[in-house]
Amino acid sequence: MALIKCDFYSDTLGLSTSMHVILPQQTHNQIGMENVTGKGLHPTLYLLHGLSDDDSIWLRRTSIERYVANLGIAVVMPQVHRSFYTDMVEGGRYWSFISEELPALARSFFPLSDQREDNFVAGLSMGGYGAFKLALRKPDQYAAAASLSGALDMSAHMDRNASSALQQTELQRIFGPEVAGTENDLIHLLKESQSSKSPRPLLYQCCGTEDFLYEDNQTFRQACEQTNFELTYEEGPGEHEWGYWDAKIQDVLKWLPLQKRD
Repeated sequence: MALIKCDFYSDTLGLSTSMHVILPQQTHNQIGMENVTGKGLHPTLYLLHGLSDDDSIWLRRTSIERYVANLGIAVVMPQVHRSFYTDMVEGGRYWSFISEELPALARSFFPLSDQREDNFVAGLSMGGYGAFKLALRKPDQYAAAASLSGALDMSAHMDRNASSALQQTELQRIFGPEVAGTENDLIHLLKESQSSKSPRPLLYQCCGTEDFLYEDNQTFRQACEQTNFELTYEEGPGEHEWGYWDAKIQDVLKWLPLQKRD
């Protein structure tokens, strides 16, 4: 595998930012690794970080490079700070960045496929929210999306007191005074999708039963069951921590609908 730290300028954000990228590489005598790559442009997993992390975190806390080595898939890990992958009321246009500019720039820098069936998105916590928002708002761009311990009911967080893990003042600077019923409300997006003729990305959702976001995940799961999305749901013992996510990202990679390639 090739690992690249890419520093670049974002016109959308008006600042320099970064992403880490894993690219497939065919090797024959590398000890301890079986690397695979297909012909042509690479299928791509956009792998999103959580609230307190950055674009290096999946590499630092998991063995993601080793896990994807024999899959022939590229992994793009962008930096979005504490934006909730949203065009912030007070801050940067991170939704426009992640949904439009980033994929275009990544494909201009690296040999990545732009075909829907080759593009996937996954993330943890805040990144799980971002992954499902991309899947629901851009269903023509992603074949599948996965949320690990996602913050999936942001409208409920806006109603909780300041002692919650997600602080009211920060959320209002991101979303404004209201999330419910807007394009930033995943539950609302699920309902809206029912009248759309757009394709339905496959969804994977998991959360530990001791996680403080377990209630969020139950709310989303129940809402999703009222739609015609195909949801793979898993739960079990686990908290909001990297041991859980390191294990579950391996399950996500096995679940991805990767196309057979020569």
